[in-house]
Amino acid sequence: MTENESNASVPPAAQEIADGYAFTGPALDLGALLWDGTCLPGAQIRVPLAMLNRHGLVAGATGTGKTKTLQLIAEQLSAQGVPVFLADVKGDVSGISAPGERGERVLARAGEVGQEWEAGGCPCEFYALGGLGHGIPLRATVTSFGPVLLSKVLQLNQTQEQSLGLVFHYADQKGLELVDLKDLRAVVAFLTSEEGRGELKTIGGLSAATAGVILRSLTAFEQQGMGTFFGEPEFDTAEFLRTVGDGLGVVSLLELPAVQDKPQLFSTFLMWLLADLYHDLPEVGDVDRPKLVFFFDEAHLLFKGASKAFLEAITQTVRLIRSKGVGVFFVTQTPKDVPADVLGQLGNRVQHALRAFTPDDQKALRATVRTFPDSAYDLEELLTTLGTGEAVVTVLSESGAPTPVAATRLRAPESLMGPVSGEALDAAVRGSALYGRYAQAVDRESAYEKLTARVEPAPAPAPEPGRAPETPETSKAPEAPREDPTLVEQVVGSGAFKSLARSLGSQLGREISRSLFGTARRR
Repeated sequence: MTENESNASVPPAAQEIADGYAFTGPALDLGALLWDGTCLPGAQIRVPLAMLNRHGLVAGATGTGKTKTLQLIAEQLSAQGVPVFLADVKGDVSGISAPGERGERVLARAGEVGQEWEAGGCPCEFYALGGLGHGIPLRATVTSFGPVLLSKVLQLNQTQEQSLGLVFHYADQKGLELVDLKDLRAVVAFLTSEEGRGELKTIGGLSAATAGVILRSLTAFEQQGMGTFFGEPEFDTAEFLRTVGDGLGVVSLLELPAVQDKPQLFSTFLMWLLADLYHDLPEVGDVDRPKLVFFFDEAHLLFKGASKAFLEAITQTVRLIRSKGVGVFFVTQTPKDVPADVLGQLGNRVQHALRAFTPDDQKALRATVRTFPDSAYDLEELLTTLGTGEAVVTVLSESGAPTPVAATRLRAPESLMGPVSGEALDAAVRGSALYGRYAQAVDRESAYEKLTARVEPAPAPAPEPGRAPETPETSKAPEAPREDPTLVEQVVGSGAFKSLARSLGSQLGREISRSLFGTARRR
């Protein structure tokens, strides 16, 4: 079918919508327009490549095809030379690294939407938080994670969050490097000890009671096995910006099934990755293609229970990171999961079907409809009747204006729609050039070691002239044996600790310049 023949079969009202997606520059193909229940392959729905750093939202109920939409967009970005970051929450996106399987359903979908389907995989790197999984371990130091993000993970309230910020400030000033959780725990233990309580007076607003709450939260968090995510070697997020020799963008896939029961941890860790990119990347303004597109899956977990300071930091990061060439797509069930200030910055929208079984569902449906521009559809009805792999789309045109709302039957991904085997993952990880750089954890001297190191006993002084040497009878009797000291007692009782307590007031430390989330690195 020729282009003229295709366009001739498109009704005038539908053609008006299709004209809104007739871009002249590079664009990603999403699918074909749906009109009156008919798929129109002559009316292609696309999104300009240059507009993908204006952020986006992929939403819809469970089972409506959100994951396949991510896969479809990611593989086309890679083909255009744009690196991609994907969080694989359910463990079923690893197939993007392998060619898809030609089958009846795939070929039928391709025929419906006018797609010339050809199997193909993407160059991938596989990662896992702290090494829990098959991937290359992603770790962050406590210092770079910062007090705001760590407070979210520890579920501290606003007052405790502010107090933790003062602890970080204190450690920065005194040159106490916070690499892992035991470093931070040791500093808080010092501040709550007899020797360190005087130092609390130098930290305005931090009470001994609040410091104790923070210490207990840290201890409980570490006992849950969460300490593996913090340490060195710290991951350099610049690794996400790579392309391979033939110009394809690398897809960085973070495996998260092993930490599905720690939703606040992995959602906050994703925010750290984004904040770290913001911290390091230079301003580039508007670009022809993004430097990276970052997909933030299960986004509702990030915002749930977030403090005002945390939400403000997210909003500002999303607003400003666009000028650094990074696009962010939030993936969740309904737009109401995303705060209005963030939602207002998401120019590209792919809304899959919503359910309306309960009064709350109906309310969410109406709220979703209000977030779209006026359209030629009855969106309230349409959003409850879309099939799997269908969505309502509106994006930013090349001029930055919203395109007409378009019901769309989405294309089929050309990579494998399902996970690859564990053996294939292990082989890919061990064959990566990054494996030797990040696989093995390193525990160097930092705050914990400085506070717990025991100094060598000083040699006994020579006797004064004319004075007999001390004998066992004249020396002090040894103290009765005591039980093994606790960890805190070991910390505050050590010679190095007491020496440090005396000298901290005059010790010159280098304070870290911290970013929006309090994240920073010593570079």
